[in-house]
Amino acid sequence: MFRKIDTFLLCLVATILIATFFPCTGNGIKFFQTLAIIVIGVMFFFQGARLSRRAIIDGMTNWRLHLAILGCTFVGFPLLGTGFHALFPAFLDADTWTGLLFLCCLPSTVQSSIAFTSIGQGNVAAAICSATMSNIMGIFVTPLLTGLVVHQSASSQGGITSIMLQLLLPFMLGQMAQPWIGAWVHRYKPLISMTDRTSILIVVYTAFSEAVVQGLWHRVPAAQIARIMAADSLLLFTVLVLTTYGSRLLGFSRRDEVAIVFCGSKKTLASGVPMANVLFAGPMVGIIVLPLMIYHQIQLFVCATLARRYARNAAIRPDAIARQT
Repeated sequence: MFRKIDTFLLCLVATILIATFFPCTGNGIKFFQTLAIIVIGVMFFFQGARLSRRAIIDGMTNWRLHLAILGCTFVGFPLLGTGFHALFPAFLDADTWTGLLFLCCLPSTVQSSIAFTSIGQGNVAAAICSATMSNIMGIFVTPLLTGLVVHQSASSQGGITSIMLQLLLPFMLGQMAQPWIGAWVHRYKPLISMTDRTSILIVVYTAFSEAVVQGLWHRVPAAQIARIMAADSLLLFTVLVLTTYGSRLLGFSRRDEVAIVFCGSKKTLASGVPMANVLFAGPMVGIIVLPLMIYHQIQLFVCATLARRYARNAAIRPDAIARQT
C-alpha cells in the first residue's frame, strides 16, 4: 500500500509554483527576507520551549546507540556525500552538488524518526533522545561541517554569528521560558506545528523567488531534477543498508536496530531550510534546498514502508524478538 502524499509536501510544491509565476521583487524581496528571519526565530523559540528535558535524561544511558546514530548523521553522511561527489563530479552541477553536500551535514528529524521507530516497535525512548540531541548538536555542527565539506567559509555567508543570533539564541530563550510556557506549547501543539510549517513555506517562497529572478529553472531543467532524485535515492539506500547491517554486526538488539535505522537515515527539512537561508547567499538557497526537499519525501515513503515491514516481522516472531531485546 502506497503512503499518502502529505499535505505539507503539496504546500511546498504549491509554494514553489507561486514563487515561479509570482516571485517577489524589489521592496517585496526585502520584506520577505526580514519576515523569513523573524519566522525562523519564532520557530526555533518554540522548538526550545517544547523540548522535553526528561526525554533527554531518560535516554542518555544507551550511549552506544546514540554514538552510532550521531556518527551516521554527522560522519557517515558527509563521507558518503564527498565520496559520491569525488566519483561522479559531473552527475550534478556545482550548485546542486552543494545542496546535496549540505543535506549530508544536517541533523536528523525528530517527529518522523520517533513515529517510524514506534511503528516498527523499536526503542522509542532512545529515538527521542538521539533525535533531540542530533537537532541540538546540528545548530553548532552543521555550519562547521558545511564549511569543511562544501569547501567554503560559512562565516562569509551568514556564518556562526548569524546561526547564534537567528537559531541558537531563540532556541535557548525558548528553553529558559519552558517552565512558564511549556504546558501551553504542548497543549496547542497542532497550532505550533502549523506555525512551524508556515515558517518553512515563507522561507521557501523567499528563497525560490530570488532564485527564479536569477534564472533558476533555466539552470535546473527537468533532467537535472531526475538526477537529483536518483542521487537522493542512492544516498538513502546506501545509508539504510549501512545502518541495518552495521547495527547487526555491532551486536545491537532488534529494538535498537530499528531506532538506528530510522534516526540515522533521516535528514530534517524543518531545520534544514532555515539553516540554508542563514548559511548561503539569497539566490543560491532555492537551488541548494531542492535536494533536501526531494530527499524529504523519498525518506518518508521508503521509511514508512520499512516501518510497516518491521512491524509485520515483530507480529510474526514476537518470542524471538522478545529474546533479542
